[in-house]
Amino acid sequence: MKDEREFFPSGRGEWVEAGGGVAEQVLSQGPDGMLTRLARWAPGTTTEAGVIRHEYVEEVYLLEGELTDLTLQQTFRAGDYACRPPGMPHGPYTTVTGCTMLEIRY
Repeated sequence: MKDEREFFPSGRGEWVEAGGGVAEQVLSQGPDGMLTRLARWAPGTTTEAGVIRHEYVEEVYLLEGELTDLTLQQTFRAGDYACRPPGMPHGPYTTVTGCTMLEIRY
């Protein structure tokens, strides 16, 4: 289970380099891999992992900027949402202008 957290100003949290041009601000996480974070992709970032699959549910909401799925050749923008069940293939991704997203894993 995640720790209890009442409303707090997320904009004041610390951004930590997560690798590959992505910085993250973890809002909450649990010992079992559950995670809620803000992820900020720098302009020009491209994922190196190719098509991605993982063993958890992932929900992503784009808050600002744009993100292009290179497999689908489709660009997503602020307000777009994805819900990926375990094993669902997605990516790789690139962003020209950068983007910020809310990501929830469970």
